[in-house]
Amino acid sequence: MLKFSRAVVKHKNIILIIAILLLIPSILGIINTRVNYDILDYLPEDMDTVKGQNILLDDFGKGAFSLVIVDGMKPYEVASLKSELEKVEHVNDVVWYDNLFDVTVPMEILPEKYYDAFNKGDSTLMAVFFDTSTSEDATINAIGDVRKVCGEKCFITGMSALVTDLKNLCEKEEPVYVGIAVLLACAAMMIFMDSWVIPFVFLISIGIAILYNLGSNYFLGEISYITKALSAVLQLAVTMDYSIFLWHSYSEHKIAFNGDKKEAMSTAIAETFTSVLGSSITTIAGFIALCFMTFTLGKDLGIVMAKGVLLGVIGCVTILPPLILVFDKLIEKTRHRSLIPSMDKVSRLIIKRPIIFIIIFVLLLLPSLYGYTNELVYYDMSTVVPKDMEYVIANTKLIDDFDIASTHMILADSNMSHKDCKNMIGQIENVDGVKFAIGFDSLIGSTIPQEILPDSIVNLLKEDKYQLFLVSSKYYVSSDEVNSQITDINNIIKKYDENGMLIGEAPCTKDLIDVTDRDFTVVSIISIAAIFLIILFVLKSPSLAVILVAVIEFAICINLGIPYYANTSLPFIAPICISTIQLGATVDYAILMTTRYKKERIIGHDKKVAISTALSTSIPSIIVSALGFFAATYGVAVYSDIDIISSMCNLMARGALISMASVILILPSMFMVFDKIICKTTVDIRKSKKLVQLNK
Repeated sequence: MLKFSRAVVKHKNIILIIAILLLIPSILGIINTRVNYDILDYLPEDMDTVKGQNILLDDFGKGAFSLVIVDGMKPYEVASLKSELEKVEHVNDVVWYDNLFDVTVPMEILPEKYYDAFNKGDSTLMAVFFDTSTSEDATINAIGDVRKVCGEKCFITGMSALVTDLKNLCEKEEPVYVGIAVLLACAAMMIFMDSWVIPFVFLISIGIAILYNLGSNYFLGEISYITKALSAVLQLAVTMDYSIFLWHSYSEHKIAFNGDKKEAMSTAIAETFTSVLGSSITTIAGFIALCFMTFTLGKDLGIVMAKGVLLGVIGCVTILPPLILVFDKLIEKTRHRSLIPSMDKVSRLIIKRPIIFIIIFVLLLLPSLYGYTNELVYYDMSTVVPKDMEYVIANTKLIDDFDIASTHMILADSNMSHKDCKNMIGQIENVDGVKFAIGFDSLIGSTIPQEILPDSIVNLLKEDKYQLFLVSSKYYVSSDEVNSQITDINNIIKKYDENGMLIGEAPCTKDLIDVTDRDFTVVSIISIAAIFLIILFVLKSPSLAVILVAVIEFAICINLGIPYYANTSLPFIAPICISTIQLGATVDYAILMTTRYKKERIIGHDKKVAISTALSTSIPSIIVSALGFFAATYGVAVYSDIDIISSMCNLMARGALISMASVILILPSMFMVFDKIICKTTVDIRKSKKLVQLNK
């Protein structure tokens, strides 16, 4: 490793030139990486709801679906607007009254339930079908065009409208996220480190690694908007530690080598790589655990963040050292005393009464576990976006004026008999919360004879293999009521067609709930097991592996238990992601302290001296790292209007502080209480004691 580090120092200028040149393809990659704003798009492909959506698009040529509320227009004006909407690119069908009759024929000719379903006062509903899927770029552009055509008198609902508004909001907020994270992280480092300039050097190095990571996402095809929004902030917060380790090591060795910067940096690179290897592997393992989710948003975030940590480590030992050497004189001129005082007294105080902190650990554990396992989560993203968003205004109007909170679609065999179709529709309309259900056969035999049904309606509702039914529900997406309703409707469908499928936002969200409940357990087990094994391998001690994972899991339980007692709902993805992110990212603090404790015990110091030394020397680094993590994420949490981003950043910020407190207070207390067991089960300590006995 020393040969490699000397080569880095020797060729520092070449490395910096290459690093700058690599930014060009990275920026091009960022520009050309597609962003997916539809969370439901990450459901497993083998689910009936997903299969049904694909069939709807492939066989009917219909993907996205929106209800358009038209306010204060006369029938002939609505008919004219409909004609204009049909000209919009990727609009496949627009369905309204004039599909059945000329606008000169009074609407009252319709059966009362259909008339009331689509008309309220001077408002009327149109259904717009697109020939592209919900979150395709073409659909998002089409929604924008539809809004331009409709003007202020129309309100557009549907998942595609939500996706469009989310995209616009994210694109506005994301540059601010990065700016806030950089500004606050930089401020924290300037205050708590020993140079005014070194934080800027760190940020240049980390920034380059972040751009590499975002640019390389091009090869993934696309990333989710959650991944895009969080990855830069997370990578900054997580990999900052590595830069701090290198700087402290370089500063120490510069004194040891009498100001020989090259040799000091060579040694620092080798030492840093060795020390961050274990911690970075645990962090990467935490993110890789997300890839085992069947809900593939976890895989999306896991791959991007694991890749980001790896690039952060590479940047720390290749790009950062040349930058420090180039700016060394300026860094030295701007040195100042760190605001963090000596921690000798604090460390002695903590290890003086370890039993107190063990008791605190035990007392907090049960209520934290209870809150952690009973946390409140939500799945409907539309309920936690800004109230002035166009989609929210439209959806609220749809609920208030028409009592429609969600719309389902049924795909059934087109050869189903007329009698079975009518019976199925009749039973579905009797399910609690169903406002109406419409299909090809439900229209026939009413006041509308089959012969006068136009081709546009026939083609909309029926084709060779499947026929389509629309079901309007009074119940909100992801509510217990709508989930029960979906179960009842599915049971009815299967009685008449065992291959029939119920699709739409609410059925997809119900599947999402079922999938993520399983994913949470699987990901938690995998991340804990993987990190335990890595720590076991790195520290060569089963007892230390158990203690470290227990302390960080304790911090995670407190963090994710707080929302339960505060009666706060979390986005469904937050507990799964935060548990692995906090475990992977903040176990570094515990590894740092444990490594020093082990070193002190190996060289023969008694447990009090070893633990006190490990604690006092580790606290400054842990504080700087945790406060940097907190600063980078808390500012985004306060600023963001997107609750899923705000909630996750808030949890990460709070988690960094709770993990910091747990490692500083609980971990050394564990060392004090379990020192004998640790010494007996740790390979290096046991060997050193045998050597001492042999020498005697």
